[in-house]
Amino acid sequence: MAKAWQHPFLNVFRHFKVGEWKRSTKEGDVTPVTDKTLKCTVYRIRGSVSAGNYIQLPQTGTQSLGLTGRYLYVLFRPLPSKHFVIHLDVATEDSQVIRVSFSSLFREFKSTATWLQFPFICEAGTSRKDLAGVAPSGARWTCLQLDLQDILLVYLNRRYGHLRSVRLCASLLVKSLYTSDLCFDPAVTVAEARRAKLPVTPVPREMAFPVPKGDSWHEHYVHIRFPSVGSRASSEPAQKSRSPPEAVFRGRVREPVPPPVAFSNPFPDSVFPAVRTFGPTASRQARPVPRPLPEVSLFCEHSEVPSMNGPRDRSQEPSARAEVTDKHTAGNGVHTAVPESAMVPVALEDVAPRQRPGRKQSRPEMTLGETVFEQRSFLPDPILKLKGVIGFGGHSTKWALWTKDGAAVVYPCHAVIVVLHVDTREQRFFLGHTDKLLQQRGAALWRRQGPPWENGNGPGLGGRGEDPHGRAVTGRGWGAGAQVESRLLGKQSSPARPRAPCTPCSTAGFSALPDRGSTYTRHAVLAGRVLHVSSSQVRCVHGVSYATAGPSLLVGRCSPFPQTRPASSVCGSRGVVLAWGTEQVGRGGEAVLLAKTHTGVDIQAFKVAVFDETRMASCGQGGVRLWRLRGGELRSCPVDLGEHRVLELTDLAFGQAQDSHTLYVCGRSGHILEIDHRRRAVRRARRLLPTQTPGGHSSQKQPFGTGPGISISSLSVSQTTCAVGSDDGYVRLWPLDFSSVLLEAEHEGPVSWVCVSPDGLRVLSATLSGHLGFLDVPSREYNTLARSHTAPVLALATECSRGQLATVSQDHTVRVWDLATLQQLYDLRSPEETPRAIAFHPTQPVLFCGFASGAVCSFSLENAGVLVRHRRHQGAVTGLAASPDGSFLFSSCSRGTLAQYHCSTTRCHVLRVTANMVCRDARPTPNALVVSGDSRLLAFVGPSKYVVTIVSTASLEELLRVDVSALELASSRLDSAVAICFGPVPPGHLLVSTSSHTVVVLDAASGRVVRELSGVHSVACPSLALSRDARFLLTATDRVIRVWDYPAKASPGCQVYIGHSEPVRAVAFAPGQRQLLSVADAIFLWDVLGAPGRSPSGSAGDSPGAPPTCEASPGARQPEDTEAGTGGLPRQQVPVPSQASPLQLGARAGPLKGADGAFSTSDEEGPSQESHSPEGLHQASSLPMLVKEASGAGDGARGAPGGPWGFSMRPHPGGWATARSTTKAQAHPPARPDCYRHFTPRYKASSLVKSASVPSARVERLLLKAVVGYNGNGRANVVWKPDTGFFAYTCGCLVVVEDLHSGAQRHWLGHPEEISTLALSHDAQILASASGCSSTASCCQIRIWDVPGGSCRHLLSYHDTAVQALAFSPDDALLVTLGDYGDCTLALWSVATCELLSSARLPEPAHGVAFNPMDARELACVGQGAITSWLLQQRGAEVALQVHREPIPEEVGAGELTSLCYGAAPLLYCGSNTGRVCVWDTRAGRCFLAWEADDGEIGVLLCSGARLVSGSNTRRLRLWAVGAVPELRRTGARARSSSVFMEHELTLDGAIVSAVFHDSMDMGVVGTTAGTLWYVSWAEGTSTRLISGYRSKVNEVVFSPSASHWATCSDDGSVRVWSLASMELLIQFQVLNQSCLCLAWSPPSCGRPEEQQVAAGYSDGTLRVFSVSQIAMELKMRPHRAALTAIAFSADGQTILSGDKDGLVAVSRPRTGMTFHVLSDHRGAPISAIQSTNKECGDLGAEGADLWLAASSDQRISIWASDWPRGHCELLDWLSSPSPTLTEFPSRPPPCLAAFCPWDGALLACAGLGMHPEVVFYSLHRKQVVERIPLPFFAVSLSLSPGAHLMAVGFAERMLRLVDCESGAVQDFAGHDDLVQLCRFAPSARLLFSVAHSEILVWEVSGHQATEESPGSGSWPAWRRS
Repeated sequence: MAKAWQHPFLNVFRHFKVGEWKRSTKEGDVTPVTDKTLKCTVYRIRGSVSAGNYIQLPQTGTQSLGLTGRYLYVLFRPLPSKHFVIHLDVATEDSQVIRVSFSSLFREFKSTATWLQFPFICEAGTSRKDLAGVAPSGARWTCLQLDLQDILLVYLNRRYGHLRSVRLCASLLVKSLYTSDLCFDPAVTVAEARRAKLPVTPVPREMAFPVPKGDSWHEHYVHIRFPSVGSRASSEPAQKSRSPPEAVFRGRVREPVPPPVAFSNPFPDSVFPAVRTFGPTASRQARPVPRPLPEVSLFCEHSEVPSMNGPRDRSQEPSARAEVTDKHTAGNGVHTAVPESAMVPVALEDVAPRQRPGRKQSRPEMTLGETVFEQRSFLPDPILKLKGVIGFGGHSTKWALWTKDGAAVVYPCHAVIVVLHVDTREQRFFLGHTDKLLQQRGAALWRRQGPPWENGNGPGLGGRGEDPHGRAVTGRGWGAGAQVESRLLGKQSSPARPRAPCTPCSTAGFSALPDRGSTYTRHAVLAGRVLHVSSSQVRCVHGVSYATAGPSLLVGRCSPFPQTRPASSVCGSRGVVLAWGTEQVGRGGEAVLLAKTHTGVDIQAFKVAVFDETRMASCGQGGVRLWRLRGGELRSCPVDLGEHRVLELTDLAFGQAQDSHTLYVCGRSGHILEIDHRRRAVRRARRLLPTQTPGGHSSQKQPFGTGPGISISSLSVSQTTCAVGSDDGYVRLWPLDFSSVLLEAEHEGPVSWVCVSPDGLRVLSATLSGHLGFLDVPSREYNTLARSHTAPVLALATECSRGQLATVSQDHTVRVWDLATLQQLYDLRSPEETPRAIAFHPTQPVLFCGFASGAVCSFSLENAGVLVRHRRHQGAVTGLAASPDGSFLFSSCSRGTLAQYHCSTTRCHVLRVTANMVCRDARPTPNALVVSGDSRLLAFVGPSKYVVTIVSTASLEELLRVDVSALELASSRLDSAVAICFGPVPPGHLLVSTSSHTVVVLDAASGRVVRELSGVHSVACPSLALSRDARFLLTATDRVIRVWDYPAKASPGCQVYIGHSEPVRAVAFAPGQRQLLSVADAIFLWDVLGAPGRSPSGSAGDSPGAPPTCEASPGARQPEDTEAGTGGLPRQQVPVPSQASPLQLGARAGPLKGADGAFSTSDEEGPSQESHSPEGLHQASSLPMLVKEASGAGDGARGAPGGPWGFSMRPHPGGWATARSTTKAQAHPPARPDCYRHFTPRYKASSLVKSASVPSARVERLLLKAVVGYNGNGRANVVWKPDTGFFAYTCGCLVVVEDLHSGAQRHWLGHPEEISTLALSHDAQILASASGCSSTASCCQIRIWDVPGGSCRHLLSYHDTAVQALAFSPDDALLVTLGDYGDCTLALWSVATCELLSSARLPEPAHGVAFNPMDARELACVGQGAITSWLLQQRGAEVALQVHREPIPEEVGAGELTSLCYGAAPLLYCGSNTGRVCVWDTRAGRCFLAWEADDGEIGVLLCSGARLVSGSNTRRLRLWAVGAVPELRRTGARARSSSVFMEHELTLDGAIVSAVFHDSMDMGVVGTTAGTLWYVSWAEGTSTRLISGYRSKVNEVVFSPSASHWATCSDDGSVRVWSLASMELLIQFQVLNQSCLCLAWSPPSCGRPEEQQVAAGYSDGTLRVFSVSQIAMELKMRPHRAALTAIAFSADGQTILSGDKDGLVAVSRPRTGMTFHVLSDHRGAPISAIQSTNKECGDLGAEGADLWLAASSDQRISIWASDWPRGHCELLDWLSSPSPTLTEFPSRPPPCLAAFCPWDGALLACAGLGMHPEVVFYSLHRKQVVERIPLPFFAVSLSLSPGAHLMAVGFAERMLRLVDCESGAVQDFAGHDDLVQLCRFAPSARLLFSVAHSEILVWEVSGHQATEESPGSGSWPAWRRS
């Protein structure tokens, strides 16, 4: 359809009048400039974003250029150091629009049915990694000639129609565009052509580039013609391929094997279509051949002859302008092809690397072989056998299958196929792949094969020789009893001798292996998502499917196959579908290509019908197609989906047996379609929706395509059920009528794959988080099969005594594994930081981890908690090592810093930090820091990479420095150290891996070279390990592991092992030296088949300081000390529990159900999301419904955000997935703003019990009298009305209303969680309070309180996570509530009716909101980057919010506004995170003034009249005079901040979080994060403490004997003494950097009550005695090495008993400071309680006046009688009991509590002692339990009243219970927002103190004398008496 007006050529720019921009358009920086080279006007298009700066022709996308010229000429020049993009929209003859793009941004060619992307390479000779990039500085003007007809014909097999549109994007200069049907030569002008009579078409004059006289055109310009002349096939489209297909290129003939040639291809690893520049010779001769559409042929394949010349020299630069056809084209342009006869089978042997060329043997050196095949092997051969693999997935986690008998599961683990027997957990492996497997069908896995191992000829696990210049697409099959290897399109090659033979398995498999970025022979092409148009290029196989009708295809090569079975390979997006016949594969034959077809539809899943192997189905984006194989052709037809055609379909399955005519298809929108494939119509459509909300209207029809459908990723069908896996983490099992859910199981991440077993009794599931397991339908149990890291593993560490392995990964997790079971024990997640290094403590259950932020953390494996966190490094941690004796820990960072820690105690502390010690260029590696076996020496690379330094571990004194670069004088290159490791202590060698591929063995004492291993690998070795007996040396480079015979000094042999698909990061020997570990993409555990040798005498295993041998069982314990103490006092033998042993940490340690109990490392890091373990599988009750489209569904429930902040460590109990009933979907919230003003609730491991309630007043025995403390974690949670005297604040979940004159308190209860903020109406009649969501409420609670009556009027609920701010309108008619960062909503309520008037969702988190006091219709909120104003518009009963956002001007210098307040109209003051205050004119909507008000973030702003108060996180409170600001508003831009000055400043004890002032601003109340409320008087310049509280956890409450004072201790290291009458703080003793964990008040001493002392125990093992009367510390001693956990005075006050975390009890004298006795009977378990009482023990059969007890956390209690002045101590009794099961107490074992009964000294009350939650009373006289009181939960605190027979019990469910031990009456009390960790009766028995974290509640006990009172409504029946 050519038109005459376009001939002979057309200037596109001139025709469409570019410059007037009427028929074309420009965007961004497009400017006409004059070019000096062309001497004319050109257009310059530049900008940082190409998509935002362009010229487009025509003007709109709906128009068309209609240009029919075959050639398009683009005259342009790339801008230096910039990228550019050119887009062409080309229409085909059938009106299909194809986009063709050229860009220097593209790094590889990509092709779809509608888009071709060609990388533009500006210079030839570019290296592979620099293929695409910016233009060089000398980029020249270029004539790009594009043959549009050939581009479409060659690459897409379509006919060219016309050019529709052009878009030229930044950054380039463009002169013009031209179209023509003529092929011009731009280097020849018309005059030259006429003069020389050249047979070419010269370029027209206006297209010509000016050439200086006498110069060549090619010296100044570049001509690119694409595709080149030699690449074009025939002018007709390629015919369909037949069987066998024919080659489509002429001139390709079979040739004999050519001699080796030197390739000059600039792409040594991959060839793909690219635009390249070439010179004049190439311009007139053969052009580079493009890569046409790959076809399949059977007569040619590339050489399998391995290279005999060793490794290639990768540094050789190719010819700058050489072009070759493909990787088999020599430099002279000759095509090479290898016939079948050229294949040379080679028996692969152990390979010893060659000596480096030109290297002198100046000292003892081992020459490892003269040829590639020369070996010095050692026996046994092989020495390693793969035992286990930890991991799942790799390229995808979507494929896992059942074997035919359902007894085993086959799944990929990167390059390994694992067959796991589900009952025995035995693993078997199919090895041979060297890259990640892509897809699996019936044990057939399709993969991408990586580069050949060892230059194409190295031996390995399943490895084989391949041509170093290309790799074939091969198929591998495994059968029972033999290994079969077959090519899809070639002859069978000789199998390599495997290092770990493939274990016979009942399931055989067949896999096709297309290579990533490789070039193949043109006959081995499979389906690919991205087709490189070359003779044989393919990128990815997305899907395969096998026929299952008739005899199985995959049962082994000996089974008969009566007929051909097709296997289809499917493109993942658009591409090619191929069908292969595999009949002969099982017999050792080849697969036959049956049919091939091109398709333009999207295919996400492809299945072969179970009833007919020639029928298939596929689904994808918006379509389902039915396929049929007939007559050697694949044909397809679409299914009419009707209104469902827009769905994104993900998976499909054919029905079984009687349901075989049904095809089930699922999609991302939650739809499940039932299709009758005979009629090609949708029979029924259902949709999976979230559960209906309680107030939803289920009868209302839901429109199609709307609503929150649950995305379904996979489904599988059995004869009776259908299993569905969805992105919400659930696997649901439905009947085929989808009437109701039969079973469901919740997983940790989105489910990616489900597969029903052949018998239909098990459902296999996989998740995107690397979890693989199955649901057993009959037992309704879920079994975990495999867990996996989801990113490469960076490092590993092994633990000796318990047989554990720890790994760190790029997926931000640290995982601990059991080496015996290969199951995961612990999982530590760090969303904000990447762990880099890991180490175990050699003797304690402690794990050390280094992070990229420079932090080093210590984790306890006993209680899954953070012990200590150090931040002494400024750079990323690169190394971590602990000394074998457990004394020291060392860490290094990327800034060169080395830190030394003392780690012999549980909480390690820093000893030294030295700078510039370690190499700054070092990468994180397990071999960065190494400690010798005798714990004396530390070695590392540093201070430069050329130096290895050895220092003393004790003092870090430098002992030796070795310059590695000076070891080889003859070398021309400087060697650097890469990795190091110590050998056994005698003889004390240090092994150093260098950059010259050498391992040097040095003497650690003198530094001399002992021996050298040259050419260990072809590249430097980053990891090495030497066995403890010095028999084997492990080295790892790239993906290869080598085992060396280390003792053989002359010529040590090695064995090579492969299997990893990514470079091996670390290798190490496992405990016991019988196994070794390698980590990369997965974790491999290898058995060492050689008998282990004995360690050399005096080696690490025998050294005195070495840890115990690793052969001990995991449960083995070290022998206890033989002596009890220095006093040598006699004691009885400790009884051993008879029913159960103490709880040991093992493979199943951790909870089996319930909450796991995550934790937060510090208060600033925010809360951690509570994670849930399985609660059992059960019948679903209120499950999500699958409903037909006609019926509709209501809106789904809104998701509550989750996700941990900081760290969360969760023990994994041997693999249990969460399987439970349906809950509200969890959505991940946005990141918390880096702003202290934003509220973050404190993390709580407890949950509120639903049955807890406040009893009625008539039976209430406890009355809440006082609350001690203020919640400094809240924001704006203090209100004060000076006119009325109303004053209120929050503490936990309570609103405390206090009279400032009398101190009397009222308490408003009702909130289930911590209160975040308060707001008081202007008339002080209404108070609003808000708390976060809880386990009992899915949304936040906002309570509206009546101030005069003190009652809750209304309960509002709208926000999902937490409420950030509340504000009343000036007329008190409206209330605005602002959600936090996880909610991001603003809601407006009517105060009168408490109805929601309007709401809006915010684009980013907001920090504060306020009404304009002058206009109730206007409010504002502040947040990130802008201030948002809202205008209320009322239309009848409806209220609308009109929003206006004003960005923060750059002059303000703040990116985030954190606080606001209105001043005099129309001023609005805003504080920022940079400490600046800016003033806005709300009328003009502009900021006119800003000043520096503080150094930190301003979180509080208050303004009244001419004064402004600001408070910040720098603890400063400032008063500003702002009276001149209204006048400055009129000056506009000339306003200066010099008129604003500061009047007063106060520094308080914490960041300012709340403030309220009098209208005069003279006085006010201020709250800080320290938990303190201050009264501030500006007139006096003073601050007075009103309320004192704690910020950290309170650990103990004790009372003075006179009951006049009480004392507390806390994690902040403080001991505080309070007045019992006024509850005011009197004295505070502070110890920095320590936690005070226990406390005791001395009894009356020798008739001198004025000598009152308080003894406190600290986390560092110290004990301090403070004098209350003298307000001074009297004594400091350290009786323990571990943290003190319990302390008590003896009855006479002259002795102190203290217990520590290790279970030791020390007896000390406070007057002398001496510890004279140590009891180790409870060793191994922390002491939880010590109590002493004055009682004559004669009636108990013992001497002494002191009776005391000690209880430990392992449920053991010892009772002792002692006479300390005489040095007598005797064991009276011992109580022990089996530990409660983990299912009874999910998060952690309950504490063991014990106390002497006040009303009977021989009676003992114990809790947590048995298997059930109860309190037992044990009689010391009768030696038996006399009473039992059942409890609803396990107790965490216990106290007995000294008056009436009352007992107080605290629970983790935030409940306090009072028990009358006489009547049996019980009452429950709420009010705490966390577990009740302490409850203590005062000596007067009138008061009861209870503590939850930092809040202290004081209860008044009514009827504290013994009374007869009937049980209340909540009473338990009388307990059973023994």
